[in-house]
Amino acid sequence: MPDRFCPLNLTPEELIEYTPDWQGERFADGRPRVPDAILERMKGVTITQAWGVTGGAGYGHQYEGGWQQTHPGQTLVGRALTAMYMPRRPAVRAVMDARGADHGCIGDQISWPIDMLVPGDVYVADMFGKVDQGPIIGDNLATAIFANSGNGVVFDGSVRDLEGIEEMPDFPCFVRGWHPSYASPTIMLTGVNTIIRIGQATVMPGDVVLGKREGVVFIPPHLAEYLVQTSELVRLRDMFGQQRLREGKYTPGQVDDRWTDAMEADFSEWLEDHMDELPVPREAIQDLLKQRTW
Repeated sequence: MPDRFCPLNLTPEELIEYTPDWQGERFADGRPRVPDAILERMKGVTITQAWGVTGGAGYGHQYEGGWQQTHPGQTLVGRALTAMYMPRRPAVRAVMDARGADHGCIGDQISWPIDMLVPGDVYVADMFGKVDQGPIIGDNLATAIFANSGNGVVFDGSVRDLEGIEEMPDFPCFVRGWHPSYASPTIMLTGVNTIIRIGQATVMPGDVVLGKREGVVFIPPHLAEYLVQTSELVRLRDMFGQQRLREGKYTPGQVDDRWTDAMEADFSEWLEDHMDELPVPREAIQDLLKQRTW
């Protein structure tokens, strides 16, 4: 698949330019490659925490709610590969088809982004909320998406073949609905790996996608590790505080107030004593302890 076959794609150089805060590894297409270990830890982050950290860093348009979920209760985490669709304009679509053919793209336009997916990606597509004649994903393309990415999708449109999709384990889809119709004759692909809008959120290629019951947050890559660390610290402090409350060592007022130096020291000792029992990687706890002064 070529780096550039639609006029609205970002080149690798442009993606680097538009994501200057990311200093880590990148894919050949220019997308930031947040490490797999961070993605795994991201599954424990809550939507509220993700919203708070992204908003606090100045990214106030990264959350979108109001989804239908094909696999309620499942968490979706991965790196965004974006696609933009628009209502079909015959002459423009013909140009897109010709460009795709010249670059070796196979089949209908709706399959081109799927061919670009790699493990850990989340296919994030802007279909402008279209439900009737909105599906471009049925159980066959869903199978192809999962085979390439091992992940589900965020699709601002609808899906078809719902029963078949529901039978696919570990394929959570966040969509606007489902419909038995088919979208391809009515739409055209105008960009892959480009900046898109999903509802009220702005999504960049390589954003970390976090989807849960409350909705989806698109996390700028340079904030992903900080968000994970912040979430884990909150979770550990809550576990410690609740245990000490059950033991009667501290009062609710003490736990809910600013902790004293003695309480902070107690927390550090508790982390060391329970390191292998906690729902946070041992290495992450060790890093946390190195940063603490109690």
